[in-house]
Amino acid sequence: MQSAFLSILRGIVFLASCLLFILSCSHENRLKGCVYYRLNANPSTLDPALIVDVTGGTISAKLFNGLVRLDENLNIIPDIAYKWIVAKDGLTYTFYIRRGITFSNNRQVTANDFKYSFKRILDPETRSPNTWVLEKIAGAREFMEASSSDVSGIKVIDDHTLRIRLEKPFSPFLYLLSMSAAYVVPEEEVRRWGSDFSSHPVGTGPFILEEWLQNRELRLEKRNGYFDHRAQVKGLVYRIIPEDLTVLTEFELGNLDIMAIPASAFAKYRNNAKWQSLITEVRGLNTYYLGMNCSRPPFNNRNLRKAMNLAIDRRKLLTSFYENRGRLAVGPVPDILRKWDAPEAYEYNPEKAGEIVREEGLTGVSISLYITAEQEVVDMAEFIQAYLKKVGLDVRIKQLEWSAYKEAVNKGEADMFWLSWWADYPDPENFLFPLFHSSNFGSAGNRARYRNPEVDRLIELGQAARHEKEIRKYYEQAERRIVDDAPWVFFWHKTDYMLRQPWIKGYQIYPIYSMDKGTDIAINDGQK
Repeated sequence: MQSAFLSILRGIVFLASCLLFILSCSHENRLKGCVYYRLNANPSTLDPALIVDVTGGTISAKLFNGLVRLDENLNIIPDIAYKWIVAKDGLTYTFYIRRGITFSNNRQVTANDFKYSFKRILDPETRSPNTWVLEKIAGAREFMEASSSDVSGIKVIDDHTLRIRLEKPFSPFLYLLSMSAAYVVPEEEVRRWGSDFSSHPVGTGPFILEEWLQNRELRLEKRNGYFDHRAQVKGLVYRIIPEDLTVLTEFELGNLDIMAIPASAFAKYRNNAKWQSLITEVRGLNTYYLGMNCSRPPFNNRNLRKAMNLAIDRRKLLTSFYENRGRLAVGPVPDILRKWDAPEAYEYNPEKAGEIVREEGLTGVSISLYITAEQEVVDMAEFIQAYLKKVGLDVRIKQLEWSAYKEAVNKGEADMFWLSWWADYPDPENFLFPLFHSSNFGSAGNRARYRNPEVDRLIELGQAARHEKEIRKYYEQAERRIVDDAPWVFFWHKTDYMLRQPWIKGYQIYPIYSMDKGTDIAINDGQK
């Protein structure tokens, strides 16, 4: 018995010593002066013409620039264009480009580079999924359809002046130009690398791509010739780690400097005195919702959709299940983008919801709820199922892997589905037109297949309006009508939480990935 005890004790001592060794060596393989991040997936591309994912967009923001960018208050500010003039009719934009800015191959940037980059997006041979960003430019559609060899609305006045003319006024146009699709690229490098330009990006940004080990790691190196505020670190390293458990271990070993806190570990870090002060949060530009297929029974019934909003205690789910990691939604537009009075929220009232279900003769009706296999979503679906059962509805949960799920929802197979929408650009229009205009059924965004001609009209008026007061008026009316029609159950706007190591200085988290150029963050070696 004693011998067995000693053996166990020796084993414990051995394991402890191994752990101490691992901890003592945890920084050994790190590159000095570099900040280490985690990516949960390999970027599909770093070519601005082809980027559609946040991962690729996050990295490309460090490699490239556009005419304009966003400041920390989500305002449009100069980037490569130092100023611009918008004509009174809202159709013509004239941009004045800084002199002396170079690509990382040391060639100077001119207005012709922007014309080339924009035409490349619109060229069918590029097969860009981002043509929608620039298709409002006059002549874009003719060029895309090969009925014209040029885009008439893009004019190079001289090397440092670019004029863009739209087909019709579009109030968020400058926001579109802050997106990764509108970054400038050098034609000679695109021709040199062809499809491999994705892996050999050449831009104007504060970093250059030094190494990309597929599915393992990307390393960016500081670029000393950057025209704006230069990076304070030697480089940024993105380690590709799919599993949250591995990320937690690597962070606590000191092998990662910045970590998005996984939902499973949120309470652990938030309630830990050691880490509390090192958590950074930002109110996300997103809306989580339960969508209903409005194009067929049972949810072509507006009264039933209203009953759904009354039947689920969203506030309780937010505070308990979701651990207050967000703000309650009252409509589709995120709270930080809404510049008008919020519409009246649906309050939890299961009695009223049950009464509506009975009056509509829908007691016991079977409803399909499509979800992905993510555990948090599965748990949420079960809560929704339980709430709706109490008001007389029979919810059947159908779980699919992501690609099959997306295809099914886009085709309108689901009665209900759980999704979120994240801003491409910080304008309320981005939460109204794609999601509720009747021209966008399916993959374009309107997966609820919601149709209301008056909402279409109001959104279009807001898009064309020139003055902020007028824009707000139309969008406020559109949102109120949408909430009254209840095509969704409006759940919440998620808040993002990031954890940093104590030796990291100047770290900020931004609501839109393109805002982070990686130039503010620094390392305090004395704390490391």
